[in-house]
Amino acid sequence: MVTMMMRPILFILLLSSLLPPILTVDPPLPPSDGSDFIRTCCNTTLYPDLCFSTLSSFANSIQNDSNRLARVAISFTLHNTIHLLTYLQNTYHRDHPTPVLKDCFENLKDAVDEMRGSMKQMKELVSSSGGSVQSFKFQMSNVKTWLSAALTNEYTCTDGFKDVHEDNSTKDDVCSRVDAVKKLTSNALSLVNRYADEAIIH
Repeated sequence: MVTMMMRPILFILLLSSLLPPILTVDPPLPPSDGSDFIRTCCNTTLYPDLCFSTLSSFANSIQNDSNRLARVAISFTLHNTIHLLTYLQNTYHRDHPTPVLKDCFENLKDAVDEMRGSMKQMKELVSSSGGSVQSFKFQMSNVKTWLSAALTNEYTCTDGFKDVHEDNSTKDDVCSRVDAVKKLTSNALSLVNRYADEAIIH
């Protein structure tokens, strides 16, 4: 009789002894889609919030690949610069643009060409990944030079408006839009530098 009564109690005690380990097991972590990696990399740029907001949507394709992140950043910046150039030409070029606007257009065209050059070189890095460290450094130097030149051209565009002192809505519009592209270019250059340093170390 006692034995029969003890069985439920023993079962309950056994079950209760198993519960704490079961309840304290950590749930499996969701697979990373690259977002944390992108945020970490973006924290090394001058505009981390902008960097993350513009690149996080590409997290699934970037994963944890610094090369892909740098290429996406350049490609995104190139796309936005082309879009800006088209906008400015369609908005202002038809109405007899001022010399400062003409200079700005030319600077942005040069920036687009330089970004294309840097993007082409980054794509070629993939196929020549088995090359020497010296070759890699030379190629990355080209990428950095082109991006730096693009950024310089963007600054030259807005610097041209410093002598326009009157209250001018065109100046405000152009400068604010080019400033946005400057930030993207700066971030892309930072991510390229990060990738280059990381690749050489490893």
